[in-house]
Amino acid sequence: MTRPRLILTRRWPAEVERALSERFDVRLNTEDRPFTRDEIRAALAACDALLATVSDRIDADALGTAPNAKLIANYGVGYSHIDIDAARGLGIAVTNTPDVLTDCTADLAITLMLMVARRAGEGERELRSGNWTGWRPTHMIGSKVSGKTLGLVGMGRIARAVAMRAQHGFGMKIVFFNRSRVPAEALAGLAARQCDTVEEVLAQSDFVSLHCPGGAATRHLINAERLALMRRDAFLINTARGEVVDEAALVDALRSGTIAGAGLDVFEREPLVSEGLMTLENVVLLPHLGSATRETRVGMGMRVLENVEAFFAGRTPPDRVA
Repeated sequence: MTRPRLILTRRWPAEVERALSERFDVRLNTEDRPFTRDEIRAALAACDALLATVSDRIDADALGTAPNAKLIANYGVGYSHIDIDAARGLGIAVTNTPDVLTDCTADLAITLMLMVARRAGEGERELRSGNWTGWRPTHMIGSKVSGKTLGLVGMGRIARAVAMRAQHGFGMKIVFFNRSRVPAEALAGLAARQCDTVEEVLAQSDFVSLHCPGGAATRHLINAERLALMRRDAFLINTARGEVVDEAALVDALRSGTIAGAGLDVFEREPLVSEGLMTLENVVLLPHLGSATRETRVGMGMRVLENVEAFFAGRTPPDRVA
């Protein structure tokens, strides 16, 4: 019996590739470089399932009109890079990998918060460059984190994990905005107050952490007008999607002192990072490391495997989103 053909758009952890190859006809991207739009279209025409990542832009044009693939199994939670309506119209199922990366992404959001508040990036650069002259009372003074107010935009799994760490680990007060009301049972163990608007969260928070999905509805949700509502000593943290923040407006806000700093793991035009951000000291920049632990990246791959196995066995994949 012919095994379903899978095409991976990037290299995955070796143990995941082995597990996939034992069950399916797997074609790897041996060069481990991003597929072009034409290569994505060719892959969709040649495979039964495309195993895609957040770096693949799978819009209606890339999907074409007559793909052979019946499944796009996404390696990640967010799927705003996939045109869900176009896929559905072509009879292509789409799955993602929720739950697996919650803890590691939450850990990284806290890492960014601590790094930018305590000027850790600046300090390491000064030390490595040989410019540190020793301890002194006024040297590289940052901002305290413990006891401050953390505002969350979005209150899904990752945001709740960040809130738990912040409140129970650092005694922070929690306020948040979510598009729908969050039931009390989802906030078990948290003393968190839901605000009616994003603006309310921005105005009263010392740290604002973004945890909303990407896509047209949230593109540039954080723009110049909303940045101006933040406190001048506040910090913006983004581990969600780069397009949620107007990067040019953020650069202006960081330069002018509209806000004190930012910690970013995602960018508007990845892997490109605006030159303005690269030249600023009051921003911490990480190369999309939110889920980058061995345990999580292997777990994500195995979750994809579960979805692919279920789909080709005629069952509903556990993480089907379209």
